[in-house]
Amino acid sequence: MFHKIGAVILLVSDMKRSIKFYRDTLGMKLKERSKDWTEFSEGGTVLALHPASKKKIKKNNSMLVGFNVSDFDDIINGLKKKKVKFYKKAKVEPFGKHAIIQDPDGHLISIVQMPQEELSQIPYYHGFAPV
Repeated sequence: MFHKIGAVILLVSDMKRSIKFYRDTLGMKLKERSKDWTEFSEGGTVLALHPASKKKIKKNNSMLVGFNVSDFDDIINGLKKKKVKFYKKAKVEPFGKHAIIQDPDGHLISIVQMPQEELSQIPYYHGFAPV
């Protein structure tokens, strides 16, 4: 039986470049690192990186990794200064402030700041798709 998601695992073409992006650009806490596996952890959720096979990674934008933030404007401005590629520019949506960025392999990352009352009532993502 499935109980909860243990990790979101992203296949990456260049482990060092991806570690730098998630650790240095996004400021995620590095939990564990080896040649074939890297974990970042925030609040119990694990984001893991694993090297892709020798074949080229196909860009597949059918999945997003989503982050709730409390300082949206500061984060977005910092990402712009770091020349992070935006898939969807920052804007105000009915559910809050939202943007989608891309990591070095083209994985989509949703960044959202919802009002506190919205967070307590709806503990899941809705309406954050890139389309």
